[in-house]
Amino acid sequence: MSSIQTVKNYINGKWIASSSGKTTANTNPAHTDEVLCYTPLSTKEEAQEAIAVAKAAFPSWKSTPAPQRGKLLFKAMHLLQERIEDVAAALTKEEGKILREAKGEIQRALNIMEYTAGEGRRLKGSTIPSELPNTFIYTIRQPIGPIGLITPWNFPVAIPIWKIAPALLAGNTVVFKPATITPITAQKIVEIFEAAGFPAGVLNLVYGSGSAIGDEIVNNHNIHGVSFTGSCEVGNTVYSQASRHNARVQCEMGGKNPLIVLNDADLKLAVEGAIQGGFGSTGQRCTAASRVIVEDSIADTLVDMMLMRMENFKVGDGMKPETDMGPCVDENQMNTVLKYIDIGKGENARLLKGGKRLTEGLYAKGYFVEPTLFDYVLPTMRIAQEEIFGPVISVIRVKDFEAAVAAANGVQFGLSASLYTNDLSKAMKFVDNADVGKVHVNSPPIGGEAQAPFGGIKATGIGPRECGSETFEFYTEIKTVYVDYTGKKREGNIY
Repeated sequence: MSSIQTVKNYINGKWIASSSGKTTANTNPAHTDEVLCYTPLSTKEEAQEAIAVAKAAFPSWKSTPAPQRGKLLFKAMHLLQERIEDVAAALTKEEGKILREAKGEIQRALNIMEYTAGEGRRLKGSTIPSELPNTFIYTIRQPIGPIGLITPWNFPVAIPIWKIAPALLAGNTVVFKPATITPITAQKIVEIFEAAGFPAGVLNLVYGSGSAIGDEIVNNHNIHGVSFTGSCEVGNTVYSQASRHNARVQCEMGGKNPLIVLNDADLKLAVEGAIQGGFGSTGQRCTAASRVIVEDSIADTLVDMMLMRMENFKVGDGMKPETDMGPCVDENQMNTVLKYIDIGKGENARLLKGGKRLTEGLYAKGYFVEPTLFDYVLPTMRIAQEEIFGPVISVIRVKDFEAAVAAANGVQFGLSASLYTNDLSKAMKFVDNADVGKVHVNSPPIGGEAQAPFGGIKATGIGPRECGSETFEFYTEIKTVYVDYTGKKREGNIY
C-alpha cells in the first residue's frame, strides 16, 4: 500500500491529507487486481473546514468582475485541452468507459467551459419600463453564496465541470464532493483550476462518504445551494434536508428513456441509435436508451437487425482501441445489472442475447456483463419501469404511434426520449406530448450541447436546468433596482 497514492483533499488552496486514517481502494474495473489509488473517507470536521473556507472566500470572489472570472475559466479550459490524453486515460482506468468515449466526455467539458467562460461578459439583467415618470428599473444577477456540489461516478469529468464552471463564473464559491470511486479525475479537475490561478478557498475538494461529507454539505447552514446528480432516493433526501434551511436545491436523478421506432423510419439509422444509446458507456448514463419501443409491423425486422449488429460488438478493456464497451464501474453495479437480468427472465420477457457475466480469459478480473437484449417486454414490467444503469435493452412492441407515446410516457422518469420517423407530423406531435425535458428526433436520447439546457421532469429533476444560459437561474439571484431621479417626494398611492 505504501507505494500507491492516497489522494488528498484540497482546502483553501492546499492539498491536505485527511486526518481520518480511513481509506477505500480505487481499482480498475477492467482489471480489479490493479489498485489505482486510495480514497480517504474524510471527516465531517474536514467538510466543515472546507465550508468555512468557502464562506470566507466568497466576499472577495463575488466582488471580482465577472469578465475576470471568465478569463480564469478560459485558462482552465486551455489547460484541460493540453492534458486531455492524461485525463482521458485516468477516466477510462477508474470508471471503465472506452477511451474514445472518455475523450468525448472531456470534449463536452471543454465545450461547457468555453461557453460558460464567455458568459462572464453576458451575465445579463434587464431593463424594465416603469409606470412612474423619471424612474429607471433594472435587474442584476448576483451569486447566491457558497455552493455544495455532489457528483456521480458515471461522468466524472463532464458533470463536475458543468457544475463548477457556472458556479464559479457567477461568483459563487464551491465545496466539491465527488464519488469515492472516481477520485483521480476529481483531483485532476481541481489541479487544472488551481493551475489556472483561481484564488485559494474559491474551489475546495473533499473526498468521503455521502453519510459523512454529503450529509454535512446538505445540512450545513453556510451552504446556500446544493447541486446533486445521482439516484432518486438520495436526491429526494438532499432536497428535503437542504430546503429546510432554505438552501437552493438542484437535483438530476435518472431516467428510463424511450427510443421509439415507427414503421416509416430508417431502420439502419434506428439500430445504430439503439445500440449506441443502450450500450454506449456500458449503459451507465441517465440518458441511456434502455427501452426500444417499436411498431409491431417492423418489430421482427428491427430485432433481427439489432441482433446482427450485436454480433460484432466487442466488450473489453476500454484502453484498447478495438473495444466497443467496457466493464461496469464496480462489483455493486455489476450485481445490480445481473439482478435486473434475472428479474426480466422471471417476468417472462424473452432474453434474446447476452444476460451473463463474462469471466473467461481477458474478462477474469473485471466487472464485465454481456450486452443484453430482451424482447416482448411489457411496459409494466420492472425492467421497463426501473433504471438498471447497465447494458440492458428492453424491446417493447406496440400497435401504433399513439400506443408508443403512451408506453414512452408510462414511467416515473422524464429525462430524455427519441423518435425515429420520416413523418414530420408525428415527430412534432411527439415533441409536444413526450413527458421529458429533452427530445431527439432521428438520433438517440443521449448527449447534449453546452449552450442548451439539460434536465428532466417528473422523478428525474428538481430545480432549474443545468447547462446553457438557464444554468444561471440556479447559480444566481436576481436583484431588482429602482432608481428615482425625480428629486421629489412621491405623491399619491405607493404600492
